[in-house]
Amino acid sequence: MGVFEPFRAIGYITTNVPFSIQRLGTETFVTVSVGKAFQIYNCAKLNLVLVGPQLPKKIRALASYRDYTFAAYGHNIAVFKRAHQVATWSSHNSKVNHLLLFGENVLSVDVEGNIFIWAFKGLDQNLAPIGHILLENNCPSCIMHPDTYLNKVIVGTQEGSLQLWNVSTKKKLHEFKGWKSTICCCVSSPALDVVAVGCSDGKIHVHNIRFDEEIVTFTHSTRGSVTALSFSTDGQPLLASGGWSGVISIWNLEKRRLQTVIKDAHDCSVVSLHFFANEPVLMSSSADNSIKMWIFDTSDGDPRLLRFRSGHSAPPLCIRFYANGRHILSAGQDRAFRLFSVVQDQQSRELSQRHVSKRAKKFRLKETEIKLKPVIAFDVAEIRERDWCNVVTCHMDTSQAYVWRLQNFVIGEHILTPRAENPTPVKSCAISVCGNFAVLGTAGGWVERFNLQSGISRGSYVDMLERRTCAHDGEVIGIASDSTNTIMISAGYHGDVKVWDFKAREMKSRWEIGCSLVKIIYHRSNGLLATVADDLVIRLFDVVALRMVRKFEGHTDRITDMCFSEDGKWLLTSSMDGTFRIWDVILAKQIDAISVDVSITALSLSPNMDVLATTHVDQNGVYLWVNRAMFSGTSSNVSGGSGKEIVNVELPSVSCAEDSIDNDFEKANVNPPHVHDASRSILDQQIPDLVTLSLLPRSQWQSLINLDIIKARNKPIEPPKKPENAPFFLPSIPSLSGEILFNPKRSADEEMDAQAGEMEKKRKKTDITVSLFLHSLQSSAEENTFASFTDYIKGLSSSALDMELRMLQIIDDHDAQEPDKRPELYFIELLLDYFIHEISCRNNFEFIQAVIRLFLKIHGETIRCQSGLQDKARKLLELQSAEWSYALMLAFPLPTPPPPFPLAFCFPLLP
Repeated sequence: MGVFEPFRAIGYITTNVPFSIQRLGTETFVTVSVGKAFQIYNCAKLNLVLVGPQLPKKIRALASYRDYTFAAYGHNIAVFKRAHQVATWSSHNSKVNHLLLFGENVLSVDVEGNIFIWAFKGLDQNLAPIGHILLENNCPSCIMHPDTYLNKVIVGTQEGSLQLWNVSTKKKLHEFKGWKSTICCCVSSPALDVVAVGCSDGKIHVHNIRFDEEIVTFTHSTRGSVTALSFSTDGQPLLASGGWSGVISIWNLEKRRLQTVIKDAHDCSVVSLHFFANEPVLMSSSADNSIKMWIFDTSDGDPRLLRFRSGHSAPPLCIRFYANGRHILSAGQDRAFRLFSVVQDQQSRELSQRHVSKRAKKFRLKETEIKLKPVIAFDVAEIRERDWCNVVTCHMDTSQAYVWRLQNFVIGEHILTPRAENPTPVKSCAISVCGNFAVLGTAGGWVERFNLQSGISRGSYVDMLERRTCAHDGEVIGIASDSTNTIMISAGYHGDVKVWDFKAREMKSRWEIGCSLVKIIYHRSNGLLATVADDLVIRLFDVVALRMVRKFEGHTDRITDMCFSEDGKWLLTSSMDGTFRIWDVILAKQIDAISVDVSITALSLSPNMDVLATTHVDQNGVYLWVNRAMFSGTSSNVSGGSGKEIVNVELPSVSCAEDSIDNDFEKANVNPPHVHDASRSILDQQIPDLVTLSLLPRSQWQSLINLDIIKARNKPIEPPKKPENAPFFLPSIPSLSGEILFNPKRSADEEMDAQAGEMEKKRKKTDITVSLFLHSLQSSAEENTFASFTDYIKGLSSSALDMELRMLQIIDDHDAQEPDKRPELYFIELLLDYFIHEISCRNNFEFIQAVIRLFLKIHGETIRCQSGLQDKARKLLELQSAEWSYALMLAFPLPTPPPPFPLAFCFPLLP
C-alpha cells in the first residue's frame, strides 16, 4: 500500500437501476444503487441514512423489506440486514436483472428466463430456493404482481408477450395478446384487474387482464421507449410515465388525454417513477445521478419540484479543496459548478446560475442550453468570502470570466471581459492573495487584471520589449501571484515564462522552457514554480533566482494535473498513464507511485494534507484518499512509500472501507478512516535511540498533572439539599441525590444474609480487592511485557486512573497487619517496576512522565518510609536522569545542557 489509501467516493446519488420504496412506521425510505453499493434515503428530506458495503460487482436489481435489502449482482443475490450482509443466494447461472418482493418471498429473474423463489425468513437454516420456473423461448424484461391476485405474477418479455404465472403451482395460466413491441415496464393500477404496460415503441397500454381487453392507449410525443410507469393513489386519476429522453408525462385517465409534461425533468432516461401512497407526490430517478420529488399542489394541476438530490451527471473537470478541507469545489462537463461537503452529505449543493428553469421555460430551451459552458479553470480566495465574490471561473470557448459568491452559493453580478483587440476565449485565471484582484489570461496571449469588488479592469500586462500588444505570443496556459502582491507570473503555450511587477504591470524577467507548456502551479510559501511540458518532464523553478532547481521524470503519458502540498514538501502529479506520483521536493526524488484502473483527470490535496481528492475518466463522483502517515502516526519516510515501484490500488468505494453510515435506522458512529494491520505493525516499530510518544490527545495526559485544579474547579458550589420528608408510614433511607428512596421490607432470610455479609466485610477489611487495573498489572509483570497494561491505562480517564492509584494508598499506619506484608506495597513495587521498564524502553514518554508525577504525589510518603521501595525509586531516578540527559543532548548539542525538567517534580522526596 502506498502513501495514500482509498477512503470513499462522494457525489454519487443513484445509477440506472430502479429504486425500491419501503415504509417503516410513519417514515418512507428509498433504496438506490450507486454502482457496487446501495444507499438509503429518508424521503421526508432526502437525507442519507445508510450506506451499504461494497459488493464484488455492480448492482443490477434492488428490493427491500423492513430492515432487509436484497441486491442482485452478477449471478448472485446478497441479503443485507441494514448494512450487514447475512446471506448470499447463488443458484442462477446467468445475470440477474429483476427482483420482486412477493409476500414473504423474493422472486429473482435472470436473462435466460429462470425465475427462482426465495424465502427470506429463516435465512440461517435454508439458503436454497424453494421454487423454480423456466420461461421457455422468452427473455423476460419485467415482472410485477397484480393486486388481489393470489400467488400470481405477470411477466413481460422482450418478444412482446405478456404472461400470467402461478408461482405456487409453477404453471402458466394465460398468455395475453401482445403488441409486437418489447415490453419495458408494467405496473398495477388502484383499479382491480387493470395494469399499464409500457413498450419500446413509445406507447402505453392500459389493459384489463381479467377480460384481456384494451382500455386506453397513450403515445409519447418524443421518440424512445417508455421506461417507467406509476399510478396515483390519492384519488386523482393520473398516470405518470417516463421516457428515454428524460421527459415525464402525466396522463389523465378519466379524460383519456395528456394533462401535463415535465420537460427537462432529467438529463437522461427516467429509470423509476413512484407515486407515494395517498399523497400527491411523485418520485423519479434517472441515470443522470439525481432523485427528484414532484408535488401536485398548484391550481392548474401542474407539478412543481418539491425537493431533490443530485450530483454531476457528467465527469468533473476541475476540483479544489475549500474551507480548510471541509468542502470541495467541483466543475463538471454537465455545466454545473458544485460544492461537495466532505463531512456531511446534506450540505452538498449546486451553485445557482440565476433562474435557469424560468429562463429555459421562457425561451423554450433545455436547462443545459441555458447554463454556462463547462468550467475549464477556476481559482478561489477564502479571505474575502463575506465581502464580495471570491471565485473566478473560466469557461470553454467563452471570452468572459464569471465570478461567484460562495457565501450565498450564487453567481456574482459582474462579468469580467478582457478588452483585447481580438477577443479570444479566457483560458486561465488567478486571484491575488488579498482577494481583491483577479488576473485573466486568454487564448490570444492577453493578460488583464480586474477588481473583484467592482468588476472594473485595472490594466493589462503588455511586453513592451518585443513590441507586442499583448503579454504572450500564444495562449496563456497559467497565471499565478505571490503572497505579497509583488510579482505576477504568466506562462505561454510556446514555453515562455514571464515575471511581472504586479502593481506597475511591467515585465521584470523571463525565461524559456524550450518546449510547449501544458500547465503551471506556484507555491506562494516557498516561491517554487512547477511546470509541465509536452516532453512529460516536470521542472521546478526558483522564481527569485530564475533558475531550475528540480527536475522530475517518470510519467509515460500526458500529465493531467498537479498540486503542491500545503507545506511545499510534496508535489503530486497525475497522468493518463493511470498513475499519480508523489515527489519529494526537498530530497528531489519520487517517494510513491500509485496506479489506478481509471486515469485521473484532476486532483487536489487538502490544506491539512490528510485527504486527497481525485476525479477520473468517465466517473461522475469525487474520490477521496486518506494520508496513511496522518492516521497511523508515522512519518512519510516510513508510511509505506514505495519509491519507484508502482503500487496497484483500486478506486475508493461509496462506503468507507467496511464502515457504514446509519443515522435513522440506528444511531451512527462516525469512525475515522480505516487503517490496515500493516500500518499498525509499522506504528509499533520504534526508531533506535529515540523516544516514542503515546500519540494521545494532549489534554488527556496534561489533565493528570492538573487534576487537583480540575477537581477544585468542578467542585459543586452548593451543598446537596436535604430531601423532603417521606410519609411517616413508609420507611425511607437517606440519599445524596435528593430523591426519596424507600427501604423495602426484607424477609428474615434476607436479614440473616445481610448480617452475614456485614460480618464478612468486617473480617476482610484488611484484604485488598484485586480490580481489573491490578489484575492487568500483575499479569503483565509475570509475563514481563507491559504492553497490554499500557494500553489499558491509556484507555482510562484521568479521574479513573487517579482513583485506581489512590486505592493503593496506605492510610491506617497503625494497622495490626505487619507493614512489610501489606498487599498495597506489593502493587506499588510492581508499579515502580513498570515505570522502570517503560523509561528504559523509551515508550509513551510524555504519558509515562505524567503518570509518574501523579503516582509520586499520591505514594511519595509511603516510598520514603519503606526502604525496599526506596531502592526501586532510586533506580528509577538514575534511569530517568540518564535518559533525560541523553534526550537533551540529542535535542540541544551544547557543552552544558539545560537542567532536566521532569526530575524536579517527579522525584522531590528521595534523599
